Amino acid sequence: MLCFPNCKINIGLSVIEKRQDGFHNVETVMYPIGMNDILEIIISPNKKFTFQTSGINISGERKHNLVVKAYEMLKKIFNLDPVEIHLHKTIPPGAGLGGGSADAAYAIKLLNNIFDLKLTVKQKQQYACQLGSDCAFFIENKPVFAYEKGNRFENIQVELSDYCFIIVKPEIHINTTEAYSWIKPSIKDTSLKEVIRQPVEKWKNTLINDFEEVIFKRHPEIKKIKDRLYELGAVYASMSGSGSAVYGIFKEQPKINNEFSDCFVWKDYH
Repeated sequence: MLCFPNCKINIGLSVIEKRQDGFHNVETVMYPIGMNDILEIIISPNKKFTFQTSGINISGERKHNLVVKAYEMLKKIFNLDPVEIHLHKTIPPGAGLGGGSADAAYAIKLLNNIFDLKLTVKQKQQYACQLGSDCAFFIENKPVFAYEKGNRFENIQVELSDYCFIIVKPEIHINTTEAYSWIKPSIKDTSLKEVIRQPVEKWKNTLINDFEEVIFKRHPEIKKIKDRLYELGAVYASMSGSGSAVYGIFKEQPKINNEFSDCFVWKDYH
C-alpha cells in the first residue's frame, strides 16, 4: 500500500514560555504543503521486517527513524505481522517542514488501513503525539492553530489556494533543541490566532516567527533568502519552524531563473 506524506509550513511562530517538562508552549499556524515523500508498506511475505530508504539521505540509525518507531509502537499494542517498508525521501530534513513527522503520521494511517485496526482520528492523533509534537497534525492534515507544545489544535480558516509558493532550503541543518535554547520566550500582546486573520498582504509587518531573530544572527545567508523572496515579489515570506527552509507566498508566478542555485528549491505554481 502506497501513500504520499506531505510537508507543512509554519505561518508565524511565537514561543510563549518554557514548560516544567522542558518543552515550550508555542503558538503557530500549521499549513499543509504539497511537497511529498513516498511511503510504501506491505505485509512481509517472508515474515521478516525490512526498512529501506531512497532519495535524500537520512542520517541516524534505522531504529531511530520515526516510521520504524510508528510500526514498533503499533506492533507492540496490536501484535502486528512483520512488514516491508520503503521510504523515498524528497522533503529535506532539518528544514522546519515536518517531513519526518509526516512520514510517521502517514505510517500510522497506512498501518491502520493494512491491518484494519479501526482506529479513530483521535486515537491516531494520540499515537502520533507519542512520536513527536508535529506528528499529530498530519493525521487530519488541514490548516490549524497549534498551541501548547504544538500538539493541541483548533480549526482555523486560512485560505491560500489562489497563491503560489516557493520553498528554499540552503545547505544548513538547524538543530531544533539548540534553536530553542537561543530563544527568550515571551507572552505576546496579541495572540497569533488574531494576527493570522488579517489579509495576507498585511502579514509582512505583523506575523513573526520568533526563531528568525536568533537564527538569522547565526546564519545571515538564511535572512538573505527571505529578503530575496520579497524582492522577487512575495507578499509574505518567512522561515518555517526553526528553519532552515524559507518560503515565499506569491500572488503570481515569480521568475526565479537561476536564483538560489546552491539551494534546494521547490515550487508550487498550481
